Amino acid sequence: MVTQANYDPHPAYRPEIDGLRAIAVLAVVLFHYSAPISGGADLGGGMVGVDIFFVISGFLIGGILMREQARTGRIALGRFYLRRIRRLAPAYFAMAGVSLVVAYAVLMPFEFREFAKALIASTTYLANVHFFRETGYFDIGVENKILLHNWSLAVEEQFYLFLPFLILALRASQQFLRWGLAGLFVLSLIACIWLTPSNQSATFYLFPFRAWELLAGVLLAIWAEGRRAPDTQWLSWAGMALMLAGIIWVEPGSTFPGWQVAVPVLGAVLALAGGQHSNLVNWVLSSPIPVFFGRISYSLYLWHWPVLTLSLYWRGEYASPFEGAAWLALALFLSVLSWRFVEQPVRLSPRITSPKLLVGWALASAFFVAAGGLIYLKDGAPGRFAPEIRTHVDASADFLQDWSRCSVAQDGPFAGVETCPIGPEGTPEVLIWGDSHLRMLHAGLTLMAEETATPALIIWTAGCPPFFGISKVENSTNAAEDAACTTTNMRIREAIKNQNVPPRLLLVGRWSYYATGHGVGLDAPYVISFTATEGKALMAASQQGIYDAAFGETLTMLAKAFDQVHVLRQPPEIPAYDSRIIAREVAHGRLDAAGVMARASVTLEDVLIRVAQGEAPLRRAAADGLITILDSWPYFCNTEICSAMPEGQALYFDNNHLTNTGGLIIRSLFMPVLSGVTP
Repeated sequence: MVTQANYDPHPAYRPEIDGLRAIAVLAVVLFHYSAPISGGADLGGGMVGVDIFFVISGFLIGGILMREQARTGRIALGRFYLRRIRRLAPAYFAMAGVSLVVAYAVLMPFEFREFAKALIASTTYLANVHFFRETGYFDIGVENKILLHNWSLAVEEQFYLFLPFLILALRASQQFLRWGLAGLFVLSLIACIWLTPSNQSATFYLFPFRAWELLAGVLLAIWAEGRRAPDTQWLSWAGMALMLAGIIWVEPGSTFPGWQVAVPVLGAVLALAGGQHSNLVNWVLSSPIPVFFGRISYSLYLWHWPVLTLSLYWRGEYASPFEGAAWLALALFLSVLSWRFVEQPVRLSPRITSPKLLVGWALASAFFVAAGGLIYLKDGAPGRFAPEIRTHVDASADFLQDWSRCSVAQDGPFAGVETCPIGPEGTPEVLIWGDSHLRMLHAGLTLMAEETATPALIIWTAGCPPFFGISKVENSTNAAEDAACTTTNMRIREAIKNQNVPPRLLLVGRWSYYATGHGVGLDAPYVISFTATEGKALMAASQQGIYDAAFGETLTMLAKAFDQVHVLRQPPEIPAYDSRIIAREVAHGRLDAAGVMARASVTLEDVLIRVAQGEAPLRRAAADGLITILDSWPYFCNTEICSAMPEGQALYFDNNHLTNTGGLIIRSLFMPVLSGVTP
């Protein structure tokens, strides 16, 4: 009888698997570094290296668990999880510690606070959930997420939290186990393909939608146990071809992962299946250079992303391809050190017993969780920086609001829509409807509602124009968010038709963005397009035409439904200003006072040109007496320029959103709509 004490479930070493690891890690690393080094071009679908890793991991770890259960009748869970800690934790803690020190030195408070949250999530193997929840309109961007790469490690560990129990639950027979795991594989794959178009962030980050990739490796391990794949070279050649095809041709973006990931996953399965036979592919994979990169693959994966993101954050951009190559060389050097002096000693030293390992892991985990919590509570430690950049530092952190009173209505006129009451309790007297420009005004509107003792109701949806007759597609949102915009607006329209709305209305939106279909300056790559769904907009052939017709008809309808309709003239866009970028570049010596003022201002003439299309339907409606325009420009503009720093204090978060302080300063604008008394 094989006992737990004398059984070693680890398979014999297969060098070609290290070669496959090399393909996976180099695909990821070169994908991430290729654009900064080359000046824009990237390595196609190099991110599928993670998917290849998942298959390899499932094959090896799943195989270990299967063999242990089959030959001993049980799985030593404590020993299994200690092996995972011994394998993963030491190098992670080394990377996290160095990243923490460098992040403290270079990150602005806003990003440092986000780093702290990611540090806690990564240490507790919840990084994928954390980054999934962070996706959205005001996400800080992947280039500033120093620990983003830990999402895949979290997926693996969550999978292995459940896999041993699945094996034990399905152990009645090998056939039952195979069919049970195969069923879960199919369900996970179908869910991934089906949901990617509508909820890509969920299928990218969350383990139920990635489990099929790991299960592909587990199922291969079950099939391969006790048998050898046919001694045909096509398995290895086909596997290599499919993996390379995925690396070259798979497209990142809104369709990823989806069905296309099946190509490199199948390639990895075939390559593993044919890996025990002598052929040219396996000879190359087993040669010294691929094996070397395979052995350091975990450390290289851990170190490559923090080196890239922190160096780009500090430098702004690389001076030349040679500098990018130098940072890549540093990442490789740190990886070798990590593998040689952290990974290997902890894995192989008999002096690091299981109790010592467990205590060390617990203490290190507690330290990083506590450090992350302290940084978060201290708002990213803004006191690290000199007074001359504090206005921009403060602005970058001045964009969080208290939305605790918000809830999704279960019934009534706004059923299914998130509504946010402000002011005293009571029947709302004002409906405030808008996009993210409404979010930025929350603090000012809330204070004015309290000062006027006026109950009001806020409904806001990021990137969603507050008018009817259109559906929209935006490159900064996903299909689900686009659909939510249409649903919310339809619900508001039904409430208006049923005359179940407050007597006064305030509309807030980024009108120039909707009229032109694109951002300006720093956010020029943001694009939104409309499709007309009804009315005169159906006859329009351009973005501006659809906007004019749909918004004009909406304003006419609103004027009939409400006693008063007020529309905020959007604060002027300051194309080159972003508080986070300005603070960073001043702190790192890349921008002087004159440069700050240049980026923080724009000529009045340019602003007038930018807003002309967006304000056209507002001007017509105001001239017809349908609406009242609330003009925010006197707070930011003189006869020549508009500024994000009108009195030397930064009042903008980015190039079109005010800070909470900015919203408080202009709150008197809202006195007429909240009080009901027009001047």
